[in-house]
Amino acid sequence: MPATIEHFDLIIVGAGLSGIGAAHYFTEKCPGKTFAILESRDAIGGTWDLFRYPGIRSDSDMHTLGYDFKPWKEKKAIADGPAIWDYINETAKEDGSDKHIRYDHKVISAEWSSDNARWTLNVTHKSGKGTSQISCNFLSMCAGYYDYDEGFTPVFEGREDFEGMIVHPQKWPEDLDYKDKKVVVIGSGATAVTLVPSMADKAAKVTMLQRSPTYMINAPSKDWISNFLRKILPEQTAYNLVRKKNVWRQSLLYKTSQKSPEKIKKYLRKQAIKALGNDFPFDPHLTPSYNPWDERLCLIPDGDLYESLNAGKAEIVTDHIDHFTKTGLALKSGAHLDADIIVTATGLNLVVLGSIDVMVDGQEMDFTQLFAYEGMMFSDIPNLISTFGYVNASWTLRADLNARFMCRLINYMEANGVRQVTPRAPDDMPQRPWLDFAPGYVRRVLHMFPHQGDREPWLNTQDYIRDRKVLAHHPLDDGYLIFTNPAESEALEAAQ
Repeated sequence: MPATIEHFDLIIVGAGLSGIGAAHYFTEKCPGKTFAILESRDAIGGTWDLFRYPGIRSDSDMHTLGYDFKPWKEKKAIADGPAIWDYINETAKEDGSDKHIRYDHKVISAEWSSDNARWTLNVTHKSGKGTSQISCNFLSMCAGYYDYDEGFTPVFEGREDFEGMIVHPQKWPEDLDYKDKKVVVIGSGATAVTLVPSMADKAAKVTMLQRSPTYMINAPSKDWISNFLRKILPEQTAYNLVRKKNVWRQSLLYKTSQKSPEKIKKYLRKQAIKALGNDFPFDPHLTPSYNPWDERLCLIPDGDLYESLNAGKAEIVTDHIDHFTKTGLALKSGAHLDADIIVTATGLNLVVLGSIDVMVDGQEMDFTQLFAYEGMMFSDIPNLISTFGYVNASWTLRADLNARFMCRLINYMEANGVRQVTPRAPDDMPQRPWLDFAPGYVRRVLHMFPHQGDREPWLNTQDYIRDRKVLAHHPLDDGYLIFTNPAESEALEAAQ
């Protein structure tokens, strides 16, 4: 006889910020149902355990990056990686969801069968246990949006000639000694902006080498309003108020950037001039060619990057790499950057659904031909919700909404005696890109992602205020979510 496959009502893939949040909501809103969290690595925390480079921190405030049900209690609102890991771990222990985590469980494929209305997951184990299978009625993909195994590194001519050390932030060596070393950080995104000031205190000099500038916004690491309100109000009340304040500010900044980009350009430049002075060469180093929020703004907590530049511990060079040399980088301009260590802060490799293969009733699903329902379900794929956070606001704002919507959907299905829900897109709907967002790490892989349509609920709006209202109250029987597979058939199967 074949071995019995362990079965759960819900499987959550990923034990990071999103997965632990999903477990909390499922426990609270779907009591009595069974679930497990499958984590490919050997630790909780996802991003906040994987990345160990100097200065690793949030690029959003923790009042919105944190869960809405668990107040952030630290004084710093812009938190470092270890503090965020502690927060996730503490949440899992308080909820008891840590006891549901299966480590060393990497999902490689998921097969849906309408005959028994369930997913069968094929899992591999790095520890040498081989492979196994687990089944579930509903699948929550919280595996993040990038490849955990490898970061993105362009092909650099002559890379093998460099006699120093080359490091990608995703695989930072614990014993890397950069004291009194010349360091070049290739890139100008959030990781580079974090690394440069963090390494500048020990290194002989740190150079941020960028092909083009990025918009940067200076903000205090501590939220004085939050720290004041916590003294006079209950913890959750103070947290809720600050969360609303920060959501409003994020939304205002983004919408103003879309409607009046010149106004935001002037604001950001004024910030930089105040920190660096009029003599700093803003052209070409800090004047992007695009509008604010066409790409994500880089957060500079307490102006740390500006301080390093002012102190002469760091510099920005805007140029293109021609090739690596034995001692550094030869640039297109003819200049040469000497380096002992080169850090390739060149981005991530984005993936769809954690790179798992998906089959529905024996048919392999091609995600490039699918539409995204409310940015989290996919046309023709039943009983699955995927979490992809906001690009213009904190990731967890969207993760919380997705988890609550999932619980609402599961409870609706049970109340109506059905076991399967499948989004169906209109036949005549034109395809639009998954995201209206321009950074290179998105453009490189956008062709691999599902599409959004030209009407609700097939839009990926990136609008938290809108989503908060719609996802909580939008009728589930909207004609696009197709409910099938009556629960009576399950009872019949059991009887047979």
